[in-house]
Amino acid sequence: MVSALCARRLLQPGRIHLGSAWRSCRELHPSAGQLERLRLFSALREKQSGQKAAEPGQNLSVRLADGKTVKAVAGITTPLQIAQRTRIKGAVVGRVNGELWELARPLEADCELHLLSFDSLEGRQVVWRTGACVLGAVMETHFTAHVCREGVSDTALYCDYRLDNSALSLEEVEERCKEMAGLKLPITRLELNVHELGELFQDALRLQLAEEQIQGKNTISVYRCGQSVGVCSGPLLPHTGFIHSFKMLQVSPVTLSGGTEALGVMRMIGVSFPGEKEKEQWVQEQEEARRRDHRRIGKDQELFFFNDVSPGSCFFLPKGAHIYNTLTDFIKSEYKSRGFSEVVTPTLFSTTLWERSGHWEHYSENMFTVKCEPHTFALKPMNCPAHCVMYEQRVRSWRELPLRWADFGALHRNEHSGALGGLTRVRRFCQDDAHIFCTPEQLEEEITACLDFVRSVYCVFGFTFHCLLSTRPSSYLGETALWDSAEQQLERSLEQFGERWELNPGDGAFYGPKVDIQIRDAIGRQHQCATIQLDFQLPIRFNLQYVGSDGGMHRPVMVHRAVLGSLERMIAILAENFGGKWPLWLSPAQVMVLPVGGDSKQYGREVVHRLKKAGFMADVDDDHGATLNKRIRSAQLAQYNYIFVVGEKERESGTVSVRTRGGKQLGQRSLEDVMTSLEELRERRSNRDEF
Repeated sequence: MVSALCARRLLQPGRIHLGSAWRSCRELHPSAGQLERLRLFSALREKQSGQKAAEPGQNLSVRLADGKTVKAVAGITTPLQIAQRTRIKGAVVGRVNGELWELARPLEADCELHLLSFDSLEGRQVVWRTGACVLGAVMETHFTAHVCREGVSDTALYCDYRLDNSALSLEEVEERCKEMAGLKLPITRLELNVHELGELFQDALRLQLAEEQIQGKNTISVYRCGQSVGVCSGPLLPHTGFIHSFKMLQVSPVTLSGGTEALGVMRMIGVSFPGEKEKEQWVQEQEEARRRDHRRIGKDQELFFFNDVSPGSCFFLPKGAHIYNTLTDFIKSEYKSRGFSEVVTPTLFSTTLWERSGHWEHYSENMFTVKCEPHTFALKPMNCPAHCVMYEQRVRSWRELPLRWADFGALHRNEHSGALGGLTRVRRFCQDDAHIFCTPEQLEEEITACLDFVRSVYCVFGFTFHCLLSTRPSSYLGETALWDSAEQQLERSLEQFGERWELNPGDGAFYGPKVDIQIRDAIGRQHQCATIQLDFQLPIRFNLQYVGSDGGMHRPVMVHRAVLGSLERMIAILAENFGGKWPLWLSPAQVMVLPVGGDSKQYGREVVHRLKKAGFMADVDDDHGATLNKRIRSAQLAQYNYIFVVGEKERESGTVSVRTRGGKQLGQRSLEDVMTSLEELRERRSNRDEF
């Protein structure tokens, strides 16, 4: 237990105590750079302290998630105080009128307040983001590392740093983080502009990484934790005492944007928890996730592999290609009934196209380029500019709109090697990409149809989902009236849609608002796949127009739309969601036929032939050197949906003895009836095992 004297000294600007040093009160003095940052941070905080978002003292009405209403005082009452008053346990962040709101941030107006715990995706990110702040402080003050960046991913927290002595013990770092968290150090956050950021951080690499985060925004968040000052990209906990446990996972070199591993930057990855219960649950989740890991499933079922001859590009084996093509055919069948037309566009484009679209200025470092003197070309990372070129080939009439163009072309993005991971982050991929060109008056109906498309597809997979409406960011292009109208239409479409949705204020792209759809898989993880994105800027950049009913020229609205997202990533999500137990319609191993005795081998091959002719993935195991039970077990482990045992009796009667991969025996059935039942299951895209 740290003494009160040590804790007080820790908060003094000239010293800090860490680890065993806390227990013995051995002082660790901040560097000159740290002291200067602390001085500047205090000065900036004092400068901003007089700025109030609301007039203190105004009475507020706050509606909670359960429908109850509580009273609050503007500029004084915080979500944390409301959580304590109403005895809501485990809250780590609030959501005020759809906007994430720190627990210690005073409320400003009448509002709806949802208090989120670590169990929510947003709550977990807040705990991990705060844990990253603690880790950064420990690395800087105890291990004297030069911290470059701290933050969170979808699965963990991290800290990028440089350290002369890189032989760190993960267990020691864990213990130091836990000890620092136990001091209940307040975490103070400020919003700074680019100029103020440059004053605060003199380290070139630290400043470069921070400036990369600020692109497209007016300000960026910085925080103070103990004697350390760093950059954060979202809400934080009020103090470190909300965290009671840490787990450091690994340390590895990291390649930074525009740099190489030679910079000597290392990344420590870990997780943090509000309590031991959450840590134990996370450990169980990790064990289940490892069991379901799509990379293991891909290897065991011979679906796909990766090779250094083409890093980040997947090789799909026949069974994997079957899943890939089945998903593609599924979406194409939906296109036919929803008025989409498929187009085919080139893969390689001159940089003049990317300059015209604006991607060359903002995205060129993520593009693969090819020089063919005197020109430079780039592999397309997205399809939208090509579709704009197609639109502008001739004058369009209002009678043609909406145009709905779908494209399954291969896309390439130059992801850093450290970011690659199985099918979830690749360099070569394919999206179920489509763009809709419509009039402003058609927008609401088109958005509603896109949402219905999403629901019909996700219901087939058994996913539950909710929507996020991301609105105008602080830095945006276009007219305010156009944004307001578009956001209102999106909101009306979501209300009509009837599924749960939340407001995500200020998180739209600079060129238009969007609706993101987050799915929840079988083990509770959330994934963002589908998106419906409005774009006001590409039609302007390409001067896209149509002749209206009034004879005048008008600007269309462009909608970017994907349901699966990338096919590669969706296959990874589905593999883990089903745990490798693919439903029949999607399965690469649908039927295994096992002949037993007599002349059944030939009959077994005839059954397989008929199944394959009907489009099923069927195989035969006629190895009589193994027992029937062993062959059945092998087929079950290979995740064949059905196992057909055929012997003399089945050959004579034209039947098969059917059992499921789960071991349930469905009995002897006519082959004709069985094939009819399988075809019905396939056509309905049913997830059922029985028929």
